[in-house]
Amino acid sequence: MKLEDDHYCFACGRENPEGLHLVFEGGGRGVMAFFTPERRHQGYKGIVHGGIISAILDEAMAHAAIKAGQMPVTAEISVRFRNALPVGQKVRVEGWIEGDPDDLEKSRARRLLEAASELKTYPGGGLVAAARAKLMQP
Repeated sequence: MKLEDDHYCFACGRENPEGLHLVFEGGGRGVMAFFTPERRHQGYKGIVHGGIISAILDEAMAHAAIKAGQMPVTAEISVRFRNALPVGQKVRVEGWIEGDPDDLEKSRARRLLEAASELKTYPGGGLVAAARAKLMQP
């Protein structure tokens, strides 16, 4: 399967009017982006839906893999929620590839990468959720 970016990704697509419009840049151990959730992103009153949080964490890991030269899809993801995220609270998400650079070449040969991400309040740095994933090249 060939992956194509038509800029309509729910998380980062600039053409998707309903999307999150995340903009990733290099930072820290991999990539990072900022996001301020709105009421339309809530589950319970005033609290951001866990699926939105999971999508943000997943996208950060995918963009870290893209930065490392891969075009991945998520094969497996695990999300650990630590604190509720209030609507309107700005957050910073960071995603990175796990392991050392030598292992990265071996992972590419197997078409499998392990990644991690964290979503923290900004400013302040309180941990909202963290994720780990296995990403694969289709």
